Amino acid sequence: MNLRRKQQLTYLLADLISSELVWLCFLGFRWIVYEGRMEGMSDVLIPAFSFWKPLVIYPFVCLGCYYLSGYYVHPFQKPFWREFLRTFISTAVISLLFFFVIIIDDQVDTYNRYLVSLAVLFGLQFTFAYIPRLTITLLSRNRGIARVRTIHSAQEAESLVPGEQDEIIIDLPDGYSDRQLYELIARLYPLSCEISMIPRVYDMLTGAARIGQIDHPSLIRITEQSMTDSELCIKRAFDFVVSALGLIVLSPLFILVAIQVKYSSRGPVFYRQERIGLYGKSFYIYKFRTMIDHAEQEGKPQLTADDDPRITGVGKWLRKYRLDELPQLWNILRGEMSIVGPRPERLYFIEQIMREAPYYCLLYKVRPGLTSWGPIRVGYTDTMEKMIERLNCDIVYVENMSLLLDLKILFFTVGVVLRGKGK
Repeated sequence: MNLRRKQQLTYLLADLISSELVWLCFLGFRWIVYEGRMEGMSDVLIPAFSFWKPLVIYPFVCLGCYYLSGYYVHPFQKPFWREFLRTFISTAVISLLFFFVIIIDDQVDTYNRYLVSLAVLFGLQFTFAYIPRLTITLLSRNRGIARVRTIHSAQEAESLVPGEQDEIIIDLPDGYSDRQLYELIARLYPLSCEISMIPRVYDMLTGAARIGQIDHPSLIRITEQSMTDSELCIKRAFDFVVSALGLIVLSPLFILVAIQVKYSSRGPVFYRQERIGLYGKSFYIYKFRTMIDHAEQEGKPQLTADDDPRITGVGKWLRKYRLDELPQLWNILRGEMSIVGPRPERLYFIEQIMREAPYYCLLYKVRPGLTSWGPIRVGYTDTMEKMIERLNCDIVYVENMSLLLDLKILFFTVGVVLRGKGK
């Protein structure tokens, strides 16, 4: 387990314990009021919920809200104002959520009692959450826990070991070409850490350099996403829920397609193929088999052509409506892919693409997807020119990612599937 993951788990454990303590303290407050142990407050509050069932539910709901706020995405070098603001907003959301779900059903003699309960819950939640978080953040800063490594050449990159640095800053001397820079970035991505670059004069003039924190130099954040931390977490939560429901709801269709594939031609039902995904790491993508078994007998990857004789009769129908891609819901559930993102490619074709477009490595900072803007605009890529055209579309998507854009892409994808434009 790397240091970044340990720091995330430290924040998560602190939030879990603090949330449990908040509910216990709130139960104590409610017990005092309910039992009339506060002068003048007997018989004015009749709680309409069980005290103990939420004892288990409440902490995990809190963790869910904290996760969706994006708090755990960057565990190091948290600006104090951002930590305060995110804690304030997320605790306010939690308090309002439980107020409208549980507390509002209480029978009271005056509405002021509602406000008192809400204020007490929010005060406890914010105090118990913010103090441990601030303590962990201060200790991290004092210990210099974020390990930053600056490299000045490709040779230095070769000596780097995964898990031994949290951020890498590229400071190249004059004379390095863009191709050499992209090759270096592609080599650094599998280290799974933040990658930044000291900007050149041209980068400063074109606005590529950004000021992150006042006490830090301006850098080009190569791995920085265009989505906010909260949007990234909402996107991942959406992927998880939709893929899990999809695997359950579509299980009858899976069985039907599996039977058709099995009895249409010899070979396995599912087809497994190695692709390159997040951080340039390889994973296995799953599809329903649409070609004859051992379609690439020579061992050399081949692009699909029009009227490809390797495609089976059932395979043509599956490809036409993109049903062969459905098993990738499993990849999405595991976190290897997203519903919307650049389509993952094989290493063989990536190496060919990078000869013409060395910036392919910029796709490594996001999870590959089931659908994206590139496949919608270009369709199936059966030539190198189409592959580069799809790459350019995917680069535009990566630099403009948003939840709204994902919804638009999903809308267009539905149209492509219903019209049977696959092949």
